[in-house]
Amino acid sequence: MSDLRAPDPLSPQARRLCDAMTAGFPGPGDVRALRAAAAFGSGREGPAVASVSDAVAGGVPVRVYDPAPGRSDRPLVLFLHGGGWVMCGPDTHDATCRSLAAAAGAVVVSADYRLAPEHPWPAAPDDALTVLLWARERARALGCDPGRVVLAGDSSGGNLAAVTALRAPELVAGQVLFYPPLDARMDSASVETYAEGYFHTAAHMAWYWDSYGGDPEHPHVSPLRAPDLTGLPPALIVLADCDVLRDEGLAYARRLAAAGVDCTLQLHPGVFHGFLGLPLPAGAAALRAAAGWVAGVGRAGLPTSQA
Repeated sequence: MSDLRAPDPLSPQARRLCDAMTAGFPGPGDVRALRAAAAFGSGREGPAVASVSDAVAGGVPVRVYDPAPGRSDRPLVLFLHGGGWVMCGPDTHDATCRSLAAAAGAVVVSADYRLAPEHPWPAAPDDALTVLLWARERARALGCDPGRVVLAGDSSGGNLAAVTALRAPELVAGQVLFYPPLDARMDSASVETYAEGYFHTAAHMAWYWDSYGGDPEHPHVSPLRAPDLTGLPPALIVLADCDVLRDEGLAYARRLAAAGVDCTLQLHPGVFHGFLGLPLPAGAAALRAAAGWVAGVGRAGLPTSQA
């Protein structure tokens, strides 16, 4: 009898990683177990950079990565880490920040914003805005152009980047959103299609939203629900095809484009949520492309904010 099962949409390499990660990852609900699992999986090393220093930005701890001091017109990236708003931090995303700084020639400021459920919405977006203001004020001292500040984030950090761009578009030259959650209602088709079997489950995402709090209809919770997206800075949206969040990202890209925002969309087939930080060709390619996009923000003839 022939096997009528549909082919696996994940690449063989991605499937092996997905199954291995799923086997060791706790289910939703246990904050301590989830944080421990995230910390355990953060051992990947990134490239060397000229300096890494810790600071405090208006009360928010930050880590500053400088790839090679010398120029005064470099982009400055405010990076907001993922982790469902409940886990992770600069340590878990150290390799990503190092790689982005080195490849883009940009100073990267990684924000250690407050986490839920101890600090529910709007603590995290308020911290993100605080760090943005701090970074803008110190851009020149960091050897960067204050007109080339870019927001970037993965997963829940992508949500925070999008929200911060909505709150202060005049302060931002670009936004890079890696597979962001953008709608707390979770009513897109990809939520059902990839609900289980692709590491990041619909049950996990629903619990993250519940832990985070806030009104699901508020645009600073669910940016996809914002009534007007005109005037936002250029965006690069990077999505995994096999992800409950895929359709939210696609919908946001369509809305940005319809609002006249310069929006570049990259949809990576055969990979799952979180692929940016994994040893997969798509992850390396996505990071290189994002670094190239960041390096071009604010230069003549390339994406820049209208502000």
